[in-house]
Amino acid sequence: MIMQSIRTLLLTAAGIAFTLMALVFTASLGLALAGIASVLVIGSAIATRLSPKPVRATASRNTHRQAREPRIWNDGRGTIIDL
Repeated sequence: MIMQSIRTLLLTAAGIAFTLMALVFTASLGLALAGIASVLVIGSAIATRLSPKPVRATASRNTHRQAREPRIWNDGRGTIIDL
């Protein structure tokens, strides 16, 4: 009778220890994934802030010139040539 209660006590302690180890492992894995996700989100926000803003193209208001010179500019996605 005493041996049965000792065995039950040891198996219960082993089960609790295994459950606690699984809980710690799962929590650390969740924290690692949350950290990676936060680094990616912060990096994306910084990259968006540092990207060049597009330049608006406006028509020239100089009407006294007969021959217009072509306007050439780069909007960050490619070179634009306005003839």
